[in-house]
This record gives sequence, C-alpha cells and structure tokens, in this order.
Amino acid sequence: MGEMANSAVEFYPKGTRGGGGGRADGTHAGGDFVVTVKELRELMELRGTDALQKIQDSYGDTEGLCQRLQSSTTDGLSGDPTDLERRGQIYGQNFIPPKKPKTFMELVWEALQDVTLIILEIAAIISLGLSFYQPPGKESEACGNASAGAEDEGEAEAGWIEGAAILLSVVCVVLVTAFNDWSKEKQFRGLQSRIEQEQKFTVVRKGNVIQIPVADMVVGDMAQVKYGDLLPADGILVQGNDLKIDESSLTGESDHVRKSVDKDPMLLSGTHVMEGSGRMLVTAVGVNSQTGIIFTLLGAGEMEEDGKEKKAKKQDKQDGGVAMEMQPLKSAEGGEVEDREKKKTNVPKKEKSVLQGKLTKLAVQIGKAGLVMSAITVIILVLYFVIDTFVIEGHAWLAECTPVYIQYFVKFFIIGVTVLVVAVPEGLPLAVTISLAYSVKKMMKDNNLVRHLDACETMGNATAICSDKTGTLTTNRMTVVQTYVGDVHHRVIPDPGQINPRTLDLLVNAIAINSAYTSKIMPPDVEGGLAKQVGNKTECGLLGFVLDLQQDYTPVREQIPEERLYKVYTFNSVRKSMSTVIKLPDGSFRLYSKGASEIMLKKCSYILDANGEPRSFRPRDRDEMVKQVIEPMACEGLRTICIAFRDLPSNPEPDWENEAEIVTELTCITVVGIEDPVRPEVPDAIRKCQRAGITVRMVTGDNINTARAIAAKCGIIHPGDDFICLEGKDFNRRIRNEKGEIEQERIDKIWPKLRVLARSSPTDKHTLVKGIIDSSIVEQRQVVAVTGDGTNDGPALKKADVGFAMGIAGTDVAKEASDIILTDDNFSSIVKAVMWGRNVYDSISKFLQFQLTVNVVAVIVAFTGACITQDSPLKAVQMLWVNLIMDTFASLALATEPPTEALLLRKPYGRNNPLISLTMMKNILGHGVYQLVIIFTLLFIGERMFNIDSGRNAPLHSPPSEHYTIIFNTFVLMQLFNEINARKIHGERNVFDGIFSNPIFCSIVLGTFAVQIVIVQWGGKPFSCAPLNVEQWLWCLFVGVGELLWGQVIATVPTERLPCLKEAGLGLEPGEEEGEELAEDEEEIDCAERELRRGQILWFRGLNRIQTQMEVVSTFKRSGSFQGAVRRRSSVLSQLHDVNTISTPSHVALSTATANTSPAPGSEFPDRNGPA
Repeated sequence: MGEMANSAVEFYPKGTRGGGGGRADGTHAGGDFVVTVKELRELMELRGTDALQKIQDSYGDTEGLCQRLQSSTTDGLSGDPTDLERRGQIYGQNFIPPKKPKTFMELVWEALQDVTLIILEIAAIISLGLSFYQPPGKESEACGNASAGAEDEGEAEAGWIEGAAILLSVVCVVLVTAFNDWSKEKQFRGLQSRIEQEQKFTVVRKGNVIQIPVADMVVGDMAQVKYGDLLPADGILVQGNDLKIDESSLTGESDHVRKSVDKDPMLLSGTHVMEGSGRMLVTAVGVNSQTGIIFTLLGAGEMEEDGKEKKAKKQDKQDGGVAMEMQPLKSAEGGEVEDREKKKTNVPKKEKSVLQGKLTKLAVQIGKAGLVMSAITVIILVLYFVIDTFVIEGHAWLAECTPVYIQYFVKFFIIGVTVLVVAVPEGLPLAVTISLAYSVKKMMKDNNLVRHLDACETMGNATAICSDKTGTLTTNRMTVVQTYVGDVHHRVIPDPGQINPRTLDLLVNAIAINSAYTSKIMPPDVEGGLAKQVGNKTECGLLGFVLDLQQDYTPVREQIPEERLYKVYTFNSVRKSMSTVIKLPDGSFRLYSKGASEIMLKKCSYILDANGEPRSFRPRDRDEMVKQVIEPMACEGLRTICIAFRDLPSNPEPDWENEAEIVTELTCITVVGIEDPVRPEVPDAIRKCQRAGITVRMVTGDNINTARAIAAKCGIIHPGDDFICLEGKDFNRRIRNEKGEIEQERIDKIWPKLRVLARSSPTDKHTLVKGIIDSSIVEQRQVVAVTGDGTNDGPALKKADVGFAMGIAGTDVAKEASDIILTDDNFSSIVKAVMWGRNVYDSISKFLQFQLTVNVVAVIVAFTGACITQDSPLKAVQMLWVNLIMDTFASLALATEPPTEALLLRKPYGRNNPLISLTMMKNILGHGVYQLVIIFTLLFIGERMFNIDSGRNAPLHSPPSEHYTIIFNTFVLMQLFNEINARKIHGERNVFDGIFSNPIFCSIVLGTFAVQIVIVQWGGKPFSCAPLNVEQWLWCLFVGVGELLWGQVIATVPTERLPCLKEAGLGLEPGEEEGEELAEDEEEIDCAERELRRGQILWFRGLNRIQTQMEVVSTFKRSGSFQGAVRRRSSVLSQLHDVNTISTPSHVALSTATANTSPAPGSEFPDRNGPA
C-alpha cells in the first residue's frame, strides 16, 4: 500500500478530499446510498467491541450495513459500470494522489545552483560589462603593452563575444542536466505506476470471483482475503477462517491480531494477512482509508517541512564535504557521540548505494585538487602580470587604464574558473544515473522489475544467493506421480478400480474440502495445452490427482460451500499442515487434515487398509513406512504429503481452540508423492553463477531427501564435493549455545560449506542470511541475494542486500519487502540481474577511466600553459565544449554499453574494492602522458612544424590563431579516439569488440566529430578558432588515431611490473582509510559493521604496539638508534599511537593516542618525543 501512494493515473479535483464530488463534510447522504463517507470514516476508527456495538446500533449487523451499501455478502456488487462510477464519485477512488513531480523549470533552477556554474556566470557578466567600456582617448601608451594590439578596428567590438559564449554554454549545460533529471523522474514514475498496475486483488462481483487492479476497488466490494495479502482498503470481516493480521505497519505492535466476525471484524488497509482467509466488505478506499488518512497528514506536513529541509540540506551539503575529510581517526570514546548524532540525522537518507558512496568520495577529492590548481593558476597569472607591467616596465597605475587592467584580471579569473570546471567531474553522478536508469529499463525486458535503483548495482557484487526451491528452481506446477493407498505403493497413478470405494470417497472429500476454495483446476487456454492451475499449487496438484482418479471435486464443494465449514486451521509455516472441520448430518464432526508426511504421520494412530477399514498404526509401523515409502519417494525428489481424517463426537463439543487435542489420533488415508519438475534452464543458470564466483544455496521448507535430490538435479551440489545439507532443527542446534542464543562463531563454522537447508522456518532463513552478512571470516564482506515468495520470507528479503520476490507466485508481503521482482519467477532471470549489475559497475569504471584522463590532461595543460605563456592554450568556451563531450556525452555513450556473457567469467568485485583498478590506473597515466607530450610539443614548437604564426603571448582580444586552433582540435580528437579505448577496462586488446551493438555510442562519437568540424571551421571568434586546411586536419586526425595504437602499447605493459601504481590504485593508506571510512560511510554501515570496524582498529592498534615493542627491543640489542627503528614503522602507527620515551632510553612506554593528539598522518614520532 505504501507503494500505491506514489503514482496514480487520475487526480482529485482540489476540494474533494472528504469523499469526492465536493462533499468534503460528508453531510450529504450520498446519491441514493444511505451511508455517508463521514459515517464510514467514523466507524473505521473504532476497534473490537466498540466497533461491533456501533454496527449493531446503526445497522443491526454487518449484513444490514451491506444492504445499505447496496451490496451482497455472497454475490458482491453487480459490476455495472455506472454503479461503480457512482460509488467512485461518492466514496472516492482507491488511490492516493501522489506528490506533484518537479516541473522542468524547477529542475533548471536546481541545476543553476551548481557553484562552478555560478562563478562562471558572474565572470562572464563582468567580462561582458567591461568589453562594452571603451577607455577614453589614445593614452594607451601610458598603460604599457597591456593594450597593445587591442585597438585593431573591429577587434574591440568583438570583446563581448567571449562573455556571451560562456553564458551560452552555461545555458546548454544547465538544460542538459535538467533534461536528464526530468527524464529520470519520469522513468521512475512510470516504473512506480507499472508496479501498481500489476497489483491485483480478488473480489466477488455478480457471484464470480475475479481479480481486479487495486485502484478499481470501490466501497461495497466483497473482497476475498487470504494468507499473504496486503490489504488495499479498509473493510469489515463478513466471514473468516482463523484470520490473523499483522497490524504493525499501523499500530507498531508486532503481535498478530486475531480477527473474527464476532469479536474484532475491523480490517485496515496497509496491514498484512499472516494466517487464514476470509471475505470482507470494503468500507473505505483511497484517502478515506486508514493508510490514506496517514498519507494525507504526511502530505500536509511535508509541505511545511519542505522549505526548512531545503535550507538545511544545502547547509549540510557544503559543511558535510569539508567536515568529513578533515576528521582524524576517532578515539573510541570521543567520536562515538558525534557519530550517533550524525547517524540520527542521516537515518532516512538510505538512498546512497555502495557505488554512489565511493563515487561521491572520489568526486569530492578530485574537486578539491581542481580548486587548488585553479587558485594557483589565477594567483600566478595575476602576479606575473603585475610584476611585468608595474615593476619591470615601471608603469604607474593610471586611473584611465583601470578598466584595461581589470579586463586582464577578469580574463585570468575566467581561465582559473575554466581549469576548475574541467577538473570537477560533474559527469560522474550523471553517468551513474544514466547507467542505472538505462539498466533498469532494459532489465524490465529480462523480467526483472527493479523497485530500488541501487539494488541493480549491488547485485553485480553478489557473492551468495539463497534461493527458495518451489517455484524458483522448479516449475511450480505440481503433479501427483506416486501414491501409497490401501497398503499398496503405486508408482503410477492407479485405476479407480484398484482402490476401495470407501477409501476413494474419503480421499476425494478430504482433498476437495480441505483445500482453499480459491484453488481450482481450469480448462487450458489453448486446445491441447496443460490445464490451468489457479491458487495454491500444491492443492492444485492434489485436485489434479482427484481428476486423474476420474473423480470430480466440484459437486463436493457445491454440497458443502465455504460458509458451512465449521472450523479451519489454515496452513502456516509453523503448523506445516492444514485442517478443516465439517459438521456431518448426524450432528457429529469430521476433521480432514493434510500436511508434510513426517509431521502428519506422527499424529496418525490408524491407517486405512486394503478394505478401507482402519487398523492401528504404531510408531514401529511408522518407521517402517518412512523407510519403505517416504524416503524412496523423497530420494526421487518428490514432495510427500499425507492426507488423514478423524471423526469427533458432537457431545460434548470439542474445544476447537485447543488445536493439539484435536489434530491428533488421526487415520491416515494416503501418502502421495508430488513432483515439481526442475525448470529446464535452471542447471545452466546455476553453472553460470558458480563460474562467476557466486555460491548458490537452497533454503526450503521441504523434506531433506527431496531437497537433496532437487539440489543435485540443479547442480547446487555435486557428488564428491565437500558440502553440508542440514535440516532446520540441526542447523539451530549447531548455531546456538547452551542458553539457546545464536553465536556468530558457530554460524561461521557452518555457512561456508552449507548448500542445502531443508525443513527450515522463516526465522532460520533470516538467521542464515544475517549470519552470512555479518560474518568476518572471509576478508570481503559477503553480499547476499535472497529469493522468496511467501509472506514468511519477508524478514529474510528485507535483511538481504538484494531481495528478489516472485512476481507470479509471490505474496504482496514478499513483494513489499523485496528490491527486485522477478516477473517470470525464474531463477535464470537472477543471472541476468547479476550481469546487468556488473555491467553498471563496469560502465562507471569505463567512464571514470575516460573522464580522469581528460581531467588530468586538461588541468595540467591549462595550468602550465597559463603559467608559462600567460594564457591558457584552451579557451574558456573550448573547455566548456570539451567538458560537455567529456561529461554528458561520454557518460551517455559509455554508460549504455550492453552487457556480455563475458561479465560472468570473473569473480565479483568486493564491497571495499577500489573503484580504479591498477589496469585502469595504468591506462589513465599512460594515455595522459601521450596527450601531454603531443600538446606541449604543439604548444612550444608547433608554429615551426606547421610554419604558421605563433599564438603564444597574444594580446587581449587578438584574433584566434591557427596555432591554438590546432592544439584545441588535436586535443578533442585525441579524446574521441580515447573514448573508444575506454570501452575496455580489463586490459583487453580488441577495443572495437561489439562496438556496433551499441548504436548510442557510435552516434555520439560520430556526432561529436561532426560538431567539432563545424566549431573549428565556422566557430570563429566565439570559439577562438581559425579555420584549418586539409593538411592540418589530417595531422590532427593522425595524432588522434595514434591514441588507438598507443593503447595497444599500454596493453602490452604488464600491470604487475608497475609497483608505483599500487598506491594510487588503492587510494588510501590503511590507517587513513579507517578514519575516513568511519567519518564518511556512517549512513551505509549498520551498527554490527561499525562494531566490527572498531574491532579491526583496536586489533590494528594492538598489533602495531606489539610490533613496535619488538622492534624497539631488537634495536636495543643491536644498539642501533631508537629513532631509526621507529621511523621504519609505517605511518599507520603514527596515527594510532603516541610514543612517550622516558629520558633515559632504558625502556620505552607506548600509549594509545587519543584522536585529538594523534599527529597528522605521515609525521614521524621522534619529532614529538621527549629528549630521547
């Protein structure tokens, strides 16, 4: 229901919140209905006896309310469209209007908030203003060579072009960013509405049971609720069997609430059905339901909060970045409090995924470096100009020259800002967004409906999958293939003549009555196809068995309709059985029961023999039967189900609440073996997972023999391997200590080898998942994906890093808890998800490799160029163009690469792997060197090579030179060809592999090339370009293509041979990383992990202490200097410890430093030691 809030197809007119049609007060007795919205709302706020009292006083009983709403408890509504529409108008429709999406203009405004863009805009406006100012008279001589050459006619007029061009490019950048945000938002809403449209609910209309989209439900509908449903509207229970509801989403109470017609019939939207089934009369929908009321309150509250939030957020963003970088390693005591405070404020923003966390960190670091570089550039330029003009030339600062000088300063400032713009990789977040959005869209085609964007990328790092058996690994089309009845084990379905008539009659009744009436076998859709199974698949298998015995279950159900069932003990994960009681004509009762055979046989005291007469069934007979019948069936991978009955006297009437007393001393009718064939594509999918370094585990409620047989068929276990298969009981016994508490060390002994967990309860599944995630015995934290379909899988799905719910068989509760919904319930779709996840990661890496090369080169060129020639070889507008191809277009091109099977041939990246691998580092530096060499060669001797005028030291507003145009052109072409190199990041040779399978990439590369030609040949003054001739173009192209050849050279150099790269690749020193991580990843790390981190740090400290003490001792033995020894200790130590030496160096005391006194990383102790 939480989902339903976000997207809807129609909106309410403003005033109609109360109930629609403007009757917000609800006083008007709607149309010809006797009950008003207001009355119903008041009724739904009552609980238990109060509610019953109110119904009695106002309507007589539920039946009375039903008549007033012109509905019927048996047949539901008529389903007449005009009636439905009228109900919608009076009582509201069943959706909650979503929050308005941001308009395009708001997004533009947000994009304009970018700091670098604001700086650029200001600089451009100043530049514009000054260009219109003409200094009076001809005293330019007095202003020194500053204005020389600026007086060529027509040049002065063109001064405004640069400012205008910068503004124009800013507009472009803003529009592109805003458009991207807008389309992202739109895609997300589309996805939401798709999820909602897929949500259907069962209602009775005109006596027929049909499924309708949740949004079409109206007040007066008769809805059928069953185990696992998420209630989409408020209602009153009309008939229920053993119904238990989890109301924690509304009340916060975790205990399940028992609902019954005579005690507490109020059912509320947004709550989960945990057990049982029933029918309810819908009394409130949409904004009038309990969830709706909460949402409208939230909506009203959010409006006020929004304003405050925005201000706070901005503040936060700017401070956060700085604060996090500067904190040293926290002491165990001091840091905790602030951490907790910080944690509190950051709780709701769980949006950041691992990858985004890493990227944000990287972007901040690069941005800071850029800021420093640009500041230095500006300072050097200004100083050089001032010294040159006023000291060396000896000019005085004249008032009339001021504008000229200021124009120079503005030009320097613009150059500085340009360096900054190029340095800041604002394309990174864009690339992530595009890549994720693109993947999510494509994953829909692969039957993965992604509910949380980051799940897509987490899936690429998955190291373990805990999968359900039924429906995921198997087809979930149950068929009975063997049966043990009348003392005979039939390996094929017997003829009806082979079974005693009395036994046969009991069997048909037991199956027909003791299964949900929603389960039925329908004729196939196509002639000659398989019959359609509707409802619970196991029950359908049993009903199919009845049909195979040439019997029919419908007359039995017609004779005993659902209302006449006396008591139902519905199936749940604790009972693992289902029982139904009916009243026989003579007033006595009969109980039919079915369930897992080993559980049911323990409750059987009799068994029907060949003549249909019960004979006693002792424990020793039971053991015999398990050996002779059940184990052989299970070893063939069959699920065994026992069907039994018991007659109970009418006088005294049994105590139905005492279930243990009633479901016992049963008489066994038959044990059937149900086959659920393995899906044909599963073994292959599991092989792929294992090859990709992902361990698949099967967690099932089935018998261990069945589970083992299916696991072997799927390839989860191979004969001869070292693995464990456990039952839930054994698993629990092994992981708990004497007090019955779960111990992580015990789980760690089991999970690495565990492949099958059978007869497991939902808690076992959750325990296993949590145990694997929290485990620290392997150096990489395990990333666990879980699949589930039942309500009982909810906790495990929530706990897992990625939860997959089944789209067809899955209950609403499971879908609600999941991150990805498998629309075809197929395990092989999970493999596709892994492929897409890894692809996202690789796409980002490709983009990073490309982006960082350009950044390094552009910043160094602008910086050195400015320092040596007082003018950046790449102009502001050109830089913005480079920035546009680098950031926006490249992220589009590289982030939309389709995945290949090759992605599944490598092991998963760990959670703490560096983003930039050594190979990527080698590529970035290698290509950077090539580009720098070329550009500096062109800059300093290019005019001689091409025999053209030099563009260096050109005065203000001078016309564009061919020399600088060649540099700009070469630079862009090198980037274009390097973009092709960037398509491979694992050192592959063939960079063109599969390039045509990505039309976006091809069109962007060609498009960029075309625009570049236009800019160079016709860009003129705004782009500071002079047209080039064919020969010059060919040289530029030749150097560009050189990038591809150079890429081959780089690929030949083995990465292992370059030890210098290791440091850069890993980013941070171990000690430093600990501190940074603690400060930065606070939101991502849950408490358990934080404890673990602290443990690691203390462990580091302890180890380092021992090492240092040992070194000190050995140094004294060698009587070498103490200083040398300590200096050799790594800087990790310098962060973690204070070393206090006592004046006579007879012994050395080491004490753990607290964070505030710990020195800066890298400083050495002896500087702070006392006189040693």
